[in-house]
Amino acid sequence: MRPLEPIGTLLRIVLGISFFVLFVGFWAWLTFSGHVAPLFLANPLKMLADGWDLLVRENFLLDILITVWRVVGGFLLAAVVAVPLGILMGAWKPVEALLEPFVSFARYLPASAFLPLLILWAGTGELEKLLVIFLGSVFQIILMVAVFVGNTRRDLVEAAYTLGAGNTSIVKRVIIPANAPDIAETLRLVLGWAWTYVIVAELIGASSGIGNMIIFSQSKLATGRIIFGIIVIGLIGLVSDTVFKLLNRRLFAWRLA
Repeated sequence: MRPLEPIGTLLRIVLGISFFVLFVGFWAWLTFSGHVAPLFLANPLKMLADGWDLLVRENFLLDILITVWRVVGGFLLAAVVAVPLGILMGAWKPVEALLEPFVSFARYLPASAFLPLLILWAGTGELEKLLVIFLGSVFQIILMVAVFVGNTRRDLVEAAYTLGAGNTSIVKRVIIPANAPDIAETLRLVLGWAWTYVIVAELIGASSGIGNMIIFSQSKLATGRIIFGIIVIGLIGLVSDTVFKLLNRRLFAWRLA
């Protein structure tokens, strides 16, 4: 097996599933053998039973939908603001000189640090949760898009100028198409980060959502429910990531050619 050598799709699927099987097997061994007390870690069967109870008796599906709405809403707000700013920063150096120091500073600030201010400004409703996800995502997207745009192949730009293109046409017809696959990949990565921010947003002042259920279950020492909520988040993230990948491959098939 050589470094960087690709493998077949079937082998990739088998290896990916195998790790999940090994992980669940190790988890089952720890819990059923008594190495870890149920108070600290529920076994897989208990987790499934608690999850079924949440879905059937406590309308957990609504909590899942609410959390998905918060992630998608905050992420889309961040993307609408960040992608144009990132393109401006990458394409025009004066804009980069103006914004890059602040963006680099702000992206290191944890979204959770803004919770007290956001609650003060926006209350504990949906706007506060959307803003947490927005702040956690927007600066990351801006900087990553700016880096990709700033590294656009100069030969493509010079060729467009030679053919008579103006500055606006260069951005529309060269820079954006050339970097569209990388921008889409950036959005896919940051969407995964947005899921970590929504749980932070639901820790305080929330009466619904997956994070609220996890915190409520913690007070009852219901580790089965906590694990089920974590697994649901992971499954939704895995599905959204896979859909994003397939969409990117379809939209930018020429990049793979």
